[in-house]
Amino acid sequence: MILKHLALASFAILSLSACQTTTESEPTPIVNVPFTAPLASDFRSEIAIARYSELLNRADLSEEQQAKLYYDRGVLFDSLGMTTLSRIDFNRAVKLKPDLAEVYNFLGIQHTLMQQYEKAYEFFDSALELDEEHEYAYLNRGIALYYGDRAGLAKNDFNEFLARSPKDPYRVLWVYLAQAQEDKAVALDALKQNATALDESQWAYQLISLYTGDMSEHAFLSGISDGVRTEQEYAQRLCEAYFYLAKMHQAAGELYLASDYFRLALATNVHEFIEYKYARLELELMQGVDAS
Repeated sequence: MILKHLALASFAILSLSACQTTTESEPTPIVNVPFTAPLASDFRSEIAIARYSELLNRADLSEEQQAKLYYDRGVLFDSLGMTTLSRIDFNRAVKLKPDLAEVYNFLGIQHTLMQQYEKAYEFFDSALELDEEHEYAYLNRGIALYYGDRAGLAKNDFNEFLARSPKDPYRVLWVYLAQAQEDKAVALDALKQNATALDESQWAYQLISLYTGDMSEHAFLSGISDGVRTEQEYAQRLCEAYFYLAKMHQAAGELYLASDYFRLALATNVHEFIEYKYARLELELMQGVDAS
């Protein structure tokens, strides 16, 4: 059972029309949306960062040990939303040890978020050259290709990612998002077909039901808290829900609603989730901002 202040509440947000380009004549407020307080930073991560910083001052570390510490500290910086500090550490790590596939994966994500897609592709390619079984490099390269307007190539990477875990609803959904850029009808048929392999008891299956039209948005929102045990889990689930609701409304041309849902995803403060990271990029793209 979730805490009282996590319960469903009426929550309205009006979009800032001056910052958006849309075909809608009037902004539509979001109402009756579940919400929670932004996720607080984990103090244990901050303590770990301080500890890694102390260790990096030691003179007896090998280059491999230094690279590992820079990588670990970079991951923690990233989880706290300190992107610039994390990128500095990741770059230090690969200079010391150029064969760290996971570092290239992180750097690829960060360059995608800066809309530097060609550079991002290079980092993901490097990650996969070092470790062809690095499945999340397929996901993240697919996302970079998706935002770089290369939907066909993105779909190939998403299918490769899906093949490694066909029962994962999120993987099915990303295949759909890429395919829908080319042909929505074909994408919907494929989504329904891929959904047959999924476990309907997973919460994320509701995302698939929402996109196939088997579940209404109201029913989806009403069920978000089902089975949630902690505030952290609830914030994480809301981050995902807001992002994919935003993508659904965006595809329908309802850009006011989409932008508000992207903002709600950011309001959760779940920095390490891709839905949080790309909600910011989505808003920048909708507002015509070049992050590079």
